[in-house]
Amino acid sequence: MDIFGNFSKISTDKYRHNVKKKKQLDFSYSDVVHESLGKVESKSVLGSLFTIKMVLFAIFCVILWRVFTLQIIEGQDNRKLADGNRIRPRVVEAMRGLITDANGAWLARNKPEFSLAVYPSDLPRKKAEREAIYQKVSEISAVSVDDIRTEVEKAGLTSLDMVTIKENVSHDESLLLEEKIVGLPGVFVAKQSMREYLQLSGLAHLIGYTGIVATDDVKNSSDKYLMSDKIGKIGLEKYYEKFLRGIHGIEQVEVNSKNTVTQVLVKDENTDPVSGNDLTLYLNKELQTKTAEALSKGLASASTATGVEVKSGIVIVMDVNTGGILSYVSLPDYNNNLFATRISTADYQTLANDENKPMLNRGTMGVYPPGSVSKIILAAAGLAEGTITSQTSMTTPAAITIGSYVFPDWKDHSYESTNVVRAIAESNNVFFYSLGGGFDKIAGLGIDRIKKWWSLFGLGEKTGIDLPSEEKGFLPDPEWKERVKNEPWYIGDTYHVSIGQGDLLVTPLQMVRATAVIANGGKLVSPQLVKKITDPKGNVIREFGPRIEHENFVDPKIIQTIAEGMRLTITGGSAQNLNDLPVSVAGKTGTAQFLNNAKTHAWFECYAPYEKPEIAILVMIDGGGGGHEIAAPIAKEILSYYFADKAAGQ
Repeated sequence: MDIFGNFSKISTDKYRHNVKKKKQLDFSYSDVVHESLGKVESKSVLGSLFTIKMVLFAIFCVILWRVFTLQIIEGQDNRKLADGNRIRPRVVEAMRGLITDANGAWLARNKPEFSLAVYPSDLPRKKAEREAIYQKVSEISAVSVDDIRTEVEKAGLTSLDMVTIKENVSHDESLLLEEKIVGLPGVFVAKQSMREYLQLSGLAHLIGYTGIVATDDVKNSSDKYLMSDKIGKIGLEKYYEKFLRGIHGIEQVEVNSKNTVTQVLVKDENTDPVSGNDLTLYLNKELQTKTAEALSKGLASASTATGVEVKSGIVIVMDVNTGGILSYVSLPDYNNNLFATRISTADYQTLANDENKPMLNRGTMGVYPPGSVSKIILAAAGLAEGTITSQTSMTTPAAITIGSYVFPDWKDHSYESTNVVRAIAESNNVFFYSLGGGFDKIAGLGIDRIKKWWSLFGLGEKTGIDLPSEEKGFLPDPEWKERVKNEPWYIGDTYHVSIGQGDLLVTPLQMVRATAVIANGGKLVSPQLVKKITDPKGNVIREFGPRIEHENFVDPKIIQTIAEGMRLTITGGSAQNLNDLPVSVAGKTGTAQFLNNAKTHAWFECYAPYEKPEIAILVMIDGGGGGHEIAAPIAKEILSYYFADKAAGQ
């Protein structure tokens, strides 16, 4: 019998009937058994059906509850998760602030840039698929797979930050790349900006450059950067990074299952980028151009005069009252646009291995013996300390001899009586030997008081210019010599430093502001490149006026005496070649020996107009020969241009 109560034609049924027919039993039990089985089977079937229904009902209840939970209770959270799978936040780049000269001419600006980039979070999760994409990107970009993998996975595969694979892609190349990357999730052509620098001699050492942010750039910074961000590496770009850098915007984009952007969404979370602030410098682009021309001509003249190629030098023009740097040229220089993108290894090695060191800013990072341009400080010290007066005079011999040591003058002044004014004008070495170490009727300052006045004029310390790197120079003394050279300090050492030789080292920037002390009446001003900072709307948010480190440390009468000596340098001393200028000039020449006296640096410092000073100029030609012969003519050309241009503008 089946479950529906019907008998089936099976072998057991046939056997049952045969037994009954043959009367082998006194009674038949088969019907009873089968009827009982039928009843039991009917009850079991009914129970099973009930159980199944209950199980199905329970499952239905569980499903209904889960649907209710997902849709009602957790609906908002799940919608956010779903949006997270299809909506991505994308950074909208902020423009970096501009850098302009005093008249608004651009020195650093932004220009469009295309680059091949990757969003790590949009790459496939499976390693094999990801590696296949790396391979395809390598084929179309000519960047190695290893480099691509390193850059992408350094950011982390869940990173939403853009990772740049290839920079500085041309517009035409970007169109080709757009076609080639179709179907590659996470790979796209980014439209950004890159820095462009005006190619004008000397600017690279001041402006600096930007580059992709690295760990070392931000290890001591609280500011947050994306891996694709660019940051100031050196120069003004680095010093004023927090002002130049803008604030990125955010936009929400929708992506499809292949992580391809389908649309930009309008959402409350979207924010517009804010451009960085602009820097206006004291520097004048036209004066910078003229300064570069004059220096280049001076280097050529030095090469002719010395018989060897002279390639390096520095010229600084500074406002003596504000400290504003009006022009600044250090040669040789370099093209900072090479660093606007990732400079090639070959180009970098060329710069790094150049024996002329084109990346060295000689005004702040070069240290040199100053020679006779430092004599104005010694004169101030001698007058202030009472070692001499303006009337003190002596007939100086051709040399001072102490034992076997001879300390000569650069030319014979023994035919005349010399006071401090004439000693400055003629650059009389013997007079300044005497003033520093003592000779004849002059007792001498001694090294301790000399060092005190070097410091008062700003030597041996950073000038405070708004650049990230600067050397202090070096002021020798007996303690240092004993400790380092294991030798005592001799009077010969004092003689040497008294004329700017020996172990005394200064930066050209230190010397131009020491000159300004005489020009401005006794104020040690800090040099300044940036004049003001303005926001993107043109509002001035910060101005930089004079920063006076200290003042009134030199009596006005002493300043006047030194100024007279510097004026006499032009009218009847070692720089008479400037006496035909239409403006009155005060100056001091210098020739500093180095390499065991085998070569000399050519120095010249001056200010003008003499009656009411406005600017100071410092010229230093590395290994250029004599200051009066090489350096002074460079300053003359700049002075002629500056005051002629100034007169024309009035």
